[in-house]
Amino acid sequence: MVTPADVEAKLQSMFIDASGTSLRREDLKKAVEVAALLNELARLGREGTLVDVAAGKSYLGLLAVELLGFENLVVIEREEKRLADVRHAMRKLTRAAKIELHHGDVAEPSFWPRSPAIVTALHACGPASDAVIDAALACEAKWLLLVPCCYGATIPSWATAKQRADELGMPGHSEVQKRFLHAFVDGERTLRLEAAGWETTVVPFVAPTVTPHNLLFRARRLKEPRRMAGASMQRHRLLGPHPNPLLKGLKGEGDT
Repeated sequence: MVTPADVEAKLQSMFIDASGTSLRREDLKKAVEVAALLNELARLGREGTLVDVAAGKSYLGLLAVELLGFENLVVIEREEKRLADVRHAMRKLTRAAKIELHHGDVAEPSFWPRSPAIVTALHACGPASDAVIDAALACEAKWLLLVPCCYGATIPSWATAKQRADELGMPGHSEVQKRFLHAFVDGERTLRLEAAGWETTVVPFVAPTVTPHNLLFRARRLKEPRRMAGASMQRHRLLGPHPNPLLKGLKGEGDT
């Protein structure tokens, strides 16, 4: 079992060069999250390609190589400075692995291998979570471990969530509305995965005191037709009959 202390030690040795410099408070919290997801990865096995997307400095991907022995890693990140940090940390790996780095948007098809074993995204911000879901579906990954972050108007289903809140007469108190909107968005994401053939569970993977964005979408590709049809019908009811241009492209494979 990987512990936060294991992660902290590797982050210190791989990412911090200045003598006497220690991990920041946010890095210590991130170590708890990374340790929890590394243990999720360990249960799935290390065979095949791991894709770390919206990766930041790829703490998760690089430590999956270093601590778990993954031998094939693809890293997708849109900020070049963070990829430079990844390149720097790669030189300190003690295990050999084939690692591909891609600079750009998660929706770029050429970045994605066909049928990777696992796709991970820790704190994919706003609509990036939806792009990760769609890309994982398109490349037919076997597993998806997704932790969404930052909810707001740029998320494709947000406008429909607001519409449903108004139709249902939800009170305008910000905290009440926020919980409803977040639940709607996460519900649509869950049903999109299931309608496309993925058995999906949504669970807290760390305590909310570590991060308020502590929900893990754990999805496995099964392609069970009855489950897909049921999820597609549920999703249709959730989104309703009113067309919304922001929802184009959100249809799962089981939708009609």
